[in-house]
Amino acid sequence: MPHPYFKPLRATYLLAAALVGASCFVPAAFSQTPTTGSDRTGSELPPATKEASSPKASAYYHFSLGHLYEELAGTYGNKNDYVNKAIDNFRLAMKEDPSASFLVEDIAELYRMSGRIREAVEEAQNALKANPDDLNARRVLAHIYTQQIGDAQTNHIDEGMARRAVEQYKLITEKDPKDVDSLVMLGRLDRVLDNSVDAEATFKKVLDLDPDNDDAITGLASVYSDRGDAKTASALLEKLVQKNPSPRALAVLANNYESMHEYALAANAYKKALALDPNRLELKAGLAQDQALAGQFDDALKTYQELAAANPQDAQPYLGMAQVYREKKDFANARKMNDKARALDPDSLEIRYNEVGLLEDEGKTPEAITALKGILDSTTKRTYNPAERSYRSKMLEQLGLLYRSNEQYEQAVDTFRQIAVLDPDLSPRAEAQVIDTYRLARDYVKAQQAADEAAKKYPKDRTVHQVRAQLLADQGKTDEAIAELKNLLDGKNDREVYLAMADVYQKGRKYAAMGKVLDSADKLSNSKEDKAGVLFLRGAMYERQKKYDLAEKTFRQVLEMDPQNASAMNYLGYMLADQNIRLPEAQDLIQKAVRLEPNNYAFLDSLGWVYFRMNRLGDAEQELTRSVQLMSKDPTIHDHLGDIYFKEGKIKDAIAQWQSSLNEWHSSAPADLEPDEVAKVQKKLDSARVRLAQEQAPRRAN
Repeated sequence: MPHPYFKPLRATYLLAAALVGASCFVPAAFSQTPTTGSDRTGSELPPATKEASSPKASAYYHFSLGHLYEELAGTYGNKNDYVNKAIDNFRLAMKEDPSASFLVEDIAELYRMSGRIREAVEEAQNALKANPDDLNARRVLAHIYTQQIGDAQTNHIDEGMARRAVEQYKLITEKDPKDVDSLVMLGRLDRVLDNSVDAEATFKKVLDLDPDNDDAITGLASVYSDRGDAKTASALLEKLVQKNPSPRALAVLANNYESMHEYALAANAYKKALALDPNRLELKAGLAQDQALAGQFDDALKTYQELAAANPQDAQPYLGMAQVYREKKDFANARKMNDKARALDPDSLEIRYNEVGLLEDEGKTPEAITALKGILDSTTKRTYNPAERSYRSKMLEQLGLLYRSNEQYEQAVDTFRQIAVLDPDLSPRAEAQVIDTYRLARDYVKAQQAADEAAKKYPKDRTVHQVRAQLLADQGKTDEAIAELKNLLDGKNDREVYLAMADVYQKGRKYAAMGKVLDSADKLSNSKEDKAGVLFLRGAMYERQKKYDLAEKTFRQVLEMDPQNASAMNYLGYMLADQNIRLPEAQDLIQKAVRLEPNNYAFLDSLGWVYFRMNRLGDAEQELTRSVQLMSKDPTIHDHLGDIYFKEGKIKDAIAQWQSSLNEWHSSAPADLEPDEVAKVQKKLDSARVRLAQEQAPRRAN
């Protein structure tokens, strides 16, 4: 239908056409009794009952006929015969009255709606050749180009079409600077083309003309949000929804809150939008997702259940419930919901990928690997579009990480290198993962070789240099590692660099220097989450220095800021257990951490150790056995399991674990080697061998 920009001349024509039509004819398609052979589908309209008395009246008459055929075309799926008759009559109207040039817009729109884009463009361009100042024709042309630019949500944008549309809208707004609708479209298109400065200026022009224009306010807010200034964007939208609340403005406000990770506020915005329009299921879906992200799990489940009831054949609510149950660590219900989702949409990659995450959460790493390989195999193609390439790269990286956590290091390296083949732009990231994999496998020769090659190949890549610094730190080359990291300080990403330096100094046992870089990182920390992260490292520093009171105080500060910080719970609980003090409190802290991360091998080791201190040897053995299954290269876990076996009288098993502990100590990174701990394990191993020999001696004598 015609562009919403409504000229007074069009209004005059519609009124005159109604008057002329009422006096001149009664179309058969709208009469009680057909006056021709036509049926009620109106393949022909009857002629006028009397001839028009002037060219102007004739123009009104043909406009009326064209308008009626236009409506019939819309009613009957833009059938070509109706479209052609509407166009013919509009042309006759313009012939009788050349001032009715606005009908070019109707003609071009009819062509466009019936899929005849080339003819629509030609119609508008021919009108512009005849009159370059015909703004209606320019609006039609701009509208057609805008319709052809594609979908910004899927990154399929025809920039050429977008630029053509921008060109037309600029000409329109130069000739008619008060055309608010065209200004809004120009701002939107500039934003699509990442011309944020022009978009901002255009939306501000609209607001100068119409301070309460919803489209301009939401558009300007989107520009600020694109720049990462979600706070300013949200402030604009908050004023808008207070003055003139609408579902659209509230939904955009929710999106801005999401970008600020203020999910509770986002959920509240969606609630207000739904109060205005309760039947919008997409708003309810947004509400459910933000409730889940805000930790409002019961509310999220209720909202997803309402969505499932509203549309039982939609798999998405069941997937949402599965993800919420995963967060609640209710894996049985998570699997039940995921199975329902997959039954409804068996080909959904999102649902299949959620299955991988669920298996990983359950600690079924080999099964997760098999499931993810299945997805990758079934989606293999010779070529991929950008969206497919991005998604596949993420899946390959996840597969590599799964292999690595399952101690299948060569398979992990192989998988990470496939990323570089798939998307050369991701080669530096893939190489960083390869270096890290060799480092974690303690293959320092290959790790160093890969790091040196990557540093030469990607001299400006930050991730490569950070991983290379970690490798140097592992080998006890603290000064070299710090020098590598100092080169990355640029005034933009310094916080992460200071944290990396803190880790290097901790490995090098240079705690004074570690404290200073933590001070620097703290000054650059704005959010609670960031500040809690710095405090956690400071607590670990105090614990390494055996300043246990300060460490405990610091970890408690972390938990005040972030009550669900599982790492702080575990560290504090383990520290108490290791000192053999306040064991019930230690047990409570570690159990909470394990509930949050059931398959974290370090947390399971801590829980086993506190059970050992409480003389609950069966429980201790169970937790430590699970821990060593998840991570076989940690010497401390083997040492703890050896202590349990020894106390249970399983001397041979204790000897095997202590020997494994020593093996892991001797193959560990030089920076991780703790001679005092090695000596303790060696002493226990020697003592156990003597005891075993003593126990076996009488048997040999007999």
